[in-house]
Amino acid sequence: MKLDLLAIAPHPDDVELTCGGTMIKMAQAGYRTGILDLTRGETGTRGTPETRLREAARAGKIMGAKVRRNLGFPDAHLRVCDDYKAAIAEVVREFEPRTVIIPYWEGRHPDHYTAAMLAYEACFVAGLKNYPLAGEAFRPFKIIYAAAYADARPTFAVDITKQYGRRRQAILAYASQFRPPKKDAHSKVAIPLDELEGRMNDTARYYGRMIGVKYAEGFVVKEVIGIDDIVAMPVRSM
Repeated sequence: MKLDLLAIAPHPDDVELTCGGTMIKMAQAGYRTGILDLTRGETGTRGTPETRLREAARAGKIMGAKVRRNLGFPDAHLRVCDDYKAAIAEVVREFEPRTVIIPYWEGRHPDHYTAAMLAYEACFVAGLKNYPLAGEAFRPFKIIYAAAYADARPTFAVDITKQYGRRRQAILAYASQFRPPKKDAHSKVAIPLDELEGRMNDTARYYGRMIGVKYAEGFVVKEVIGIDDIVAMPVRSM
């Protein structure tokens, strides 16, 4: 199966939290979307790797993803190395996505910024004909960085107002993470449901205000974006 859009993230639930609304919107627009999780999140306090995989599969269906795959790299031990890079690159060659969403290159969790470097380098070497990989050489056209976890001003934002409710369903599919048992309610690492919804609302509304809508997701690109019609440009300046 060839994909139009592939999101690569270090842990199950990262895609849902950073670009889930955009993934839903693109699937609803008829694009073939997919998700590549690098780890099973096994070092997390909540749940088990097996539970996370089941929850990820359910969340992927809610988002309309055509495929969701997990490479099983060690959680909290991601590093830039040839083996990990090759495994990601072979998935890129297999699905030939035109656009790839990856984590922002800075962040609190080492897995996030390491995943950004891994994914970028994998997308590059996937296009090298003589690089020792399975499959035919292929390189994505566009690399987009999800800004939600970073203190970065987005290059652009995607209106997800109509997709916001479904994105919330996808996030809450991870019941082991966001609906913990009562006995764990006072754990220092818990993310209570009301706090989670507050964070979701604040971030999405913040990006939404930037473009004059209720909810949005922000993204960063390193290259200049071309505009053909400056009269019809969206978002008011004043």
